[in-house]
Amino acid sequence: MSWFNRLRRNRREPAARRSSGGWRTGATLVTALLLVAGATPTGQIQYLSGQNIVPDYQGWEANPDGSFDMIFGYMNRNYDEHPYIPVGPNNSIEPGGPDRGQPTYFLPRRNRNVVRIKVPGDFGKKELVWTLTVNGKTERAFGTLKADYAHDKAVQYLNSSGMSMVGRAEKNQAPVVTIEGAAQRTATVGERLVLSAVATDDGVPAPRAAPRGSVGFRSAVGLRVSWFVFRGPGDAVTFDPEQIKVYPDVITEGGNSPWTPGWVPPPLPKDNKFPVNVTFAEPGTYVVRILAHDGGAETAKDVTVTVQPKQR
Repeated sequence: MSWFNRLRRNRREPAARRSSGGWRTGATLVTALLLVAGATPTGQIQYLSGQNIVPDYQGWEANPDGSFDMIFGYMNRNYDEHPYIPVGPNNSIEPGGPDRGQPTYFLPRRNRNVVRIKVPGDFGKKELVWTLTVNGKTERAFGTLKADYAHDKAVQYLNSSGMSMVGRAEKNQAPVVTIEGAAQRTATVGERLVLSAVATDDGVPAPRAAPRGSVGFRSAVGLRVSWFVFRGPGDAVTFDPEQIKVYPDVITEGGNSPWTPGWVPPPLPKDNKFPVNVTFAEPGTYVVRILAHDGGAETAKDVTVTVQPKQR
């Protein structure tokens, strides 16, 4: 079963949001501006903010020890808003939760493979349920070990690249990522923290630009590496240099997203190191994730950072 059908099966989008129109920011419809200017609006209504987030159960993978990994992602229906939803009543996965390692900082649009939850081999017909309440609306995704949710490398390759895993692509291996230094760090508000990792890949698939004419689905292929906030109030975090987006941004000119038609993976550093300067504007506990993606497979590693107030 495709991810789209799974998403539709979990929650169907209300018809009011499928009507013809232009941009909405909350309840403000930009179509009116287009009509005044004499333009003809086309396609679905698209919202910058104020909408809900739909968690998505993507499927399960079997582990050599007999356990299973259950994989979840989400669809943020906002094109710009990055909600911060702490673990608790509004962001929980049960049973065994509410904290099962899910994100608390949600990036726009479609985000795949964001959390893997290991369950025992005797999990049977039980369900994992991810409940999210965002902008006043509650959505749930239901994870089971039903056979039609089986997930493997070929499914991931297709979902990521929009292409079947045939020929040379059948040899594709996920990138390898190693964090330099400890996975637990401390930092101070306003002061720079340097994080670094080494990321390598087998060169399959060969680098290629995101195709034109297939907006929002097929990304560029070839290794790209990004740091981003996975947990914590991400709007209080800045990265230097600016990082490649890990979600489809097809509306921003020069949006630096692998899904933008014509986007090409940048040259890799000779030492395969990917350092970044991170600055936090608020105290708290954050998880900063590095994602290495070759267009068909991905590997993520996390660094937990405890940020202390600046001493006066």
